[in-house]
This record gives sequence, C-alpha cells and structure tokens, in this order.
Amino acid sequence: MSKAEILAELPRLSPQERGEILEQLWRLEEAVGPTPREKALLDEAQADYDANPDAGSPWAEVHARLRQRS
Repeated sequence: MSKAEILAELPRLSPQERGEILEQLWRLEEAVGPTPREKALLDEAQADYDANPDAGSPWAEVHARLRQRS
C-alpha cells in the first residue's frame, strides 16, 4: 500500500482505529528516539533552563494566554 493510499484511507477509519494507529506511530517514534538535531535542541533547551529556571512560564499561564488569542 502506498503512502497516498494510506493517507486516503485514514478519514474512513473510526476514531478508535485512528487512535490505535496514532499509538502505534508514537511507539515507533519513541523506539527510534530523537535525531541528533533534536537531541542538540533538547540539550540546548535544558542548558537554558538550568542557567535560568525562572525565565519561563508555567504551562497553565501559557495555555491561558493561547486561549485568549482564539
């Protein structure tokens, strides 16, 4: 089955079936782990946080700001 055929089939699946596919995709991604570029970005973000942990905002605040934009 080609990628185009798979993508065309997705809307025809039930929400449960799409959820199962999504879970499987996440398992595959987790098994591979981050790419070297993603790892470098994560390491950089961690170093920024370690240097200044109070510079960010808690998720609840970020979420509230995003909801206000809608």
